Amino acid sequence: MSIRVRKRDGSLVPYDGGEVAASIVDAARGLDDDLTRAVQLQSEVEITLFDQITTEELDEAVIQVALANVKDDPAYDTIAARLLVKRIYKAVFGDTHDLFGDGAPETIRQLHVAHFGPTITHAVAAGLLDARLATSFDLEVLARALRPERDDLLRHIGVTTMRNRYLLTAAGRLPLEVPQFFWMRVAMGLSLNEADPTSVALELYDAMSQLRYLAAGSTLANAGTSYAQLSNCFVMQLEDQIEHIGKSVRDVMWLTKGTGGIGLSVSKLRCEGSPIRSNQTTSTGPIPFMHTIDSTLRAVSRGGKKFGALCFYMENWHLDFGQFLDLKQNSGDPYRRVRTANTAVWISDEFMKRVADDADWYLFDPLDTPDLVELYGAAFSARYAEYVALAESGELVRFRKVRAREQYRQILVTLQTTSHPWLTWKDTINTRALNNNTGTIHLSNLCTEICLPQDEDNVAVCNLASVNLARHLDGGSFQWDQLAATVRTAVRQLDNLVDITISSVGEAERANRENRAVGLGVMGLTDVLERLGHAYDSPAAYDLVDEVMEFISWHAIDTSCDLSRERGPYPNFAGSRWSQGWVPLDSLEALERDRGVRVDVDRTARLDWDLLRAKVRGGIRNATLLAIAPTASIGLVAGTTPGIDPQFSQLFSRATSSGKFLEVNRNLVADLKALGLWEEVRDDLLRSQGDLSVLPAVPARLKETYRTSFQVDPAAYLHVAARAQKWIDQAISRNIYLADRDVSTMEDLYQLAWRMGVKTTYYLHMMPRHTAEQSTVKVNKAAELTGAGGGARRGFGAARPAVVALQPQAIEVVDGAACPVDPQERLQCDSCQ
Repeated sequence: MSIRVRKRDGSLVPYDGGEVAASIVDAARGLDDDLTRAVQLQSEVEITLFDQITTEELDEAVIQVALANVKDDPAYDTIAARLLVKRIYKAVFGDTHDLFGDGAPETIRQLHVAHFGPTITHAVAAGLLDARLATSFDLEVLARALRPERDDLLRHIGVTTMRNRYLLTAAGRLPLEVPQFFWMRVAMGLSLNEADPTSVALELYDAMSQLRYLAAGSTLANAGTSYAQLSNCFVMQLEDQIEHIGKSVRDVMWLTKGTGGIGLSVSKLRCEGSPIRSNQTTSTGPIPFMHTIDSTLRAVSRGGKKFGALCFYMENWHLDFGQFLDLKQNSGDPYRRVRTANTAVWISDEFMKRVADDADWYLFDPLDTPDLVELYGAAFSARYAEYVALAESGELVRFRKVRAREQYRQILVTLQTTSHPWLTWKDTINTRALNNNTGTIHLSNLCTEICLPQDEDNVAVCNLASVNLARHLDGGSFQWDQLAATVRTAVRQLDNLVDITISSVGEAERANRENRAVGLGVMGLTDVLERLGHAYDSPAAYDLVDEVMEFISWHAIDTSCDLSRERGPYPNFAGSRWSQGWVPLDSLEALERDRGVRVDVDRTARLDWDLLRAKVRGGIRNATLLAIAPTASIGLVAGTTPGIDPQFSQLFSRATSSGKFLEVNRNLVADLKALGLWEEVRDDLLRSQGDLSVLPAVPARLKETYRTSFQVDPAAYLHVAARAQKWIDQAISRNIYLADRDVSTMEDLYQLAWRMGVKTTYYLHMMPRHTAEQSTVKVNKAAELTGAGGGARRGFGAARPAVVALQPQAIEVVDGAACPVDPQERLQCDSCQ
């Protein structure tokens, strides 16, 4: 039977295998065995064809065939990514033979130059882009600066994420931008307040299009658009007033509409049964209001793509804390549960000391103890002791007494069973804060990396970007000058963002303007460690994290000081610890003095911090500068490992809101190819669910370097975080992975986090939650691998994943993804990035 292809205009033409082959050959350019790969893919595509297949279906068939071979070689992912980029070219430039027959680089470049200006002016006329993009920039200069060859830096999952989340679209979600237009549009949108916006846009474009750093998700989605809500994180507190609760529900709706991730403290709300004197009734407590806000998140669902994203915070001395722990349970009254929001507990040093001493812990009604929310450190402990005495003397009626260790264990058991609440440390955050002159920090944000004060008149706001460490590694060494330049570019861009972004919440506008808080983070740490041959849980890795984060911190602070000389310090600078010449390292000693317990972290410093202390004293542009976000989405676009997380597996299926994607660790493949082992072990690696440790042919040094998340010593997650936290004025989204469910291990681990001065933790991933699903691979060696031995237990009970007994179909590895358990949570965790 002859195969006909239906063109976009509805006409039918005979299938042209030569045209398909030419497209595949072009996508395979520069790869090993490019012609062989092209012939293979063409033959596999032709098996899938049917009469009257559309051109769109034909394009997709070629991509899917390429993706089906990724398990054999990551080079097929490169082919799939290039083919997908070409599909986007067709949608934006039109389907021309010149473009898709020979794919000559000069042809592609000329199409970019010719279409860029008209695309901008058309989108402005349609109301999609800010009118200033058509009038404030030299569009011809920007068009000539476009570098379409940089599309080759993108992987298939990165192109897909970009297309589905960030590219400007018309009706029917048809893309109006190709990737390089997107990078330039974002750069333009972040340069609008510059005296020479064209020059600055070129600088930002050059850095982002080379994936040296990326602005965060909300910024990428909205920069340059007619609704430029560019901020990422909003941190707010419910006041114990019905009017403020109602207003906060409204604010949550508006912030959710603008794609921001929200942290919301409920610690001030009086407990259930507490008197309401105005009408002689009693309160229902905070839980019903939390359920209402949770329903609001689901109602404002961002065009059906994603529910709103919010995390509730409560201090664990609140009398309703037991009900707070039950919020994510599957059973119980559905009106006292939350299904979309996350939860986190705000823990004091006093509680951690009472856990260590096996002492009693008292729970109070905030109506009776209103000042506890505002106090921290030694001042909190002193006042808390006074309330304990009042309770014991009978002067406080509403209280409950429990053993501190019992509550601590209850928190951890609930964390293990529901993935919530996340553990965050109030006193560590406040005592180490350099921006503590404007009030108490009552909570963190959705992803636990933001540390900003807030009150009834200020909704704290932070603006994020992340440096891609992997793009600053050349061979076996960092390009330090380039890294410094990237940091300086990113900080200037973030400061610009503060002036450009809009918000529908007045309290957020005020806090943004008066504090100019930004959070520059990193991604690609594990990518770098693997390329350098360092195990994640090695002293060499800890030292590298320390050195790199010190360098980034120094240059970020120095840049903000320079911006202060140029543009003035942030309005709330006077009275801050910055104004006293503090830098993040200095906060360790302050924490030790206040806590009376040593902070167990290395204090080595390499750079001239005294010079910077003097400079900071003269003014700094931003109240905060550094925070490491999870980078769940932008890490995919950048093609590197997220944040400071380890590899989940060497080969696994990643579930995202854009679909499911097979991930193969390219660093490992390159190392195995260099040893001539890849062809020998690749099928066994698939059968072992990406576990390298069970493959006898692989050298021990590679097994050490490529240990995955559940094989790494769990204490390493805290060593890495503590070394980075030395230099970070905010906090870190610190995921933790455990291979077993031993609660005693968890108790030790989170106490270690507190002792090391780590400010917050994020998701706890438990290996038993992750399962396997079917795929296709030969399994004649299954019996040899089942039950194969692994390494000895390390640290806090780390062990390799158990090998699953294989069915005849074998398996593909299931994603640990960025979030465990609930698929909806996988869609939320990149609201910050």
